[in-house]
Amino acid sequence: MVAKLVAILIVGVLAGALPGPVLAQNCGCNANLCCSRYGYCGTGNDYCGTGCQAGPCYSPPSGGGGGGSGVSVEDVVTTNFFNGIRNQAGASCAGKNFYTRRAFLDALKSYPQFGQGSSKDDSKREIAAFFAHVTHETGHFCYIEEIDGPSKDYCDEGNKQYPCVRGKGYYGRGPIQISWNYNYGPAGKSIGFDGLNNPETVANDAVVSFKTAFWFWMNNVHSIISQGFGATIRAVNGMECNGGNSGAVNARVKYYKDYCNQFGVSPGSNVYC
Repeated sequence: MVAKLVAILIVGVLAGALPGPVLAQNCGCNANLCCSRYGYCGTGNDYCGTGCQAGPCYSPPSGGGGGGSGVSVEDVVTTNFFNGIRNQAGASCAGKNFYTRRAFLDALKSYPQFGQGSSKDDSKREIAAFFAHVTHETGHFCYIEEIDGPSKDYCDEGNKQYPCVRGKGYYGRGPIQISWNYNYGPAGKSIGFDGLNNPETVANDAVVSFKTAFWFWMNNVHSIISQGFGATIRAVNGMECNGGNSGAVNARVKYYKDYCNQFGVSPGSNVYC
């Protein structure tokens, strides 16, 4: 009996020693909370400091843009670079005037760890990879929503944490074409909008739209950049790999190599999935 009481006391002490409010592993944090490098939500240095993936992460004193290599994403993603992609979209494209560099930079403020690798070249490769996928997913910033999206069912009825709302469609929207209720729910919770009841916000607010792309990237892609561009393809749309859609894979790789060339870095190894 004494041993049992001691065990209970030890568990209570350990629980009380955990830093900050741990809300959920793998993030999906409220807008005012940081997603730590270990995938937990909270505030303070343990969450918002080194390795912080998303939310109000602490920026380094040098103002380098989020730590790591100190590369300024704003300096890399110039107006000419951004518009060089967008200008390839047709005049009638809905996204041509929706996606702007200003909206991208405003959204970036919430994700200072983006584009901050262990070296400047790694940082530039991450930025190139991000825009390669965005270019492919949106057709050079042409599409805000997935083509024929309303006709497709992206409801995982088995997900009880983020249940689908009747009459709402969770098809692809935004720069990375976020889809499924299990992405809209936690993304909205982290960013600060109701992703389940108002998924259309991603197609109506350009800053929120870019934030969903950053949210997905920081939670699913950022940590595997070192494995090569091929790993990012598997993370964004793994069904294209292993012969699933070689044309799409080749297109993504082409954009990636082009952007790496524009940034003056080599694409590295393992570019195909």
